[in-house]
Amino acid sequence: MRYATLDVKTSAHTQMIDITGMVAKAIKDSGVKSGICMVSVPHTTAAVTINENADPDVVRDLIMELDKVIPWTDGYHHMEGNSAAHLKSSLTGASEMVMVEDGRPVLGTWQGLYFCEFDGPRNRKLDIKIIEDNG
Repeated sequence: MRYATLDVKTSAHTQMIDITGMVAKAIKDSGVKSGICMVSVPHTTAAVTINENADPDVVRDLIMELDKVIPWTDGYHHMEGNSAAHLKSSLTGASEMVMVEDGRPVLGTWQGLYFCEFDGPRNRKLDIKIIEDNG
């Protein structure tokens, strides 16, 4: 079992950063050839997801639609003023599990892992746990 915490610096209020390479490097550095990798975000206004990483318009469309469904201001009661970020984080999810084979994350041809910032810009953390197969 291997564990790593990576730093992610976001530069916009709402942003999706392709972290596939960071996760792949963490898996490679762990030496694990086969197992499972859990990617987790320890923040309540950020998330992690898997989606297409070939066409940047997909990310733009995701952000645009999330903003339509969950507008930044909508009569929320949370006094910090970032309820929309909490809602988006809950809907998107705080973690993803990815299989590991041959020392690499198993993802589809068009898939990538994304760190989702909903209340930035900020300096964030990304936790990665890699669990090796026993057999």
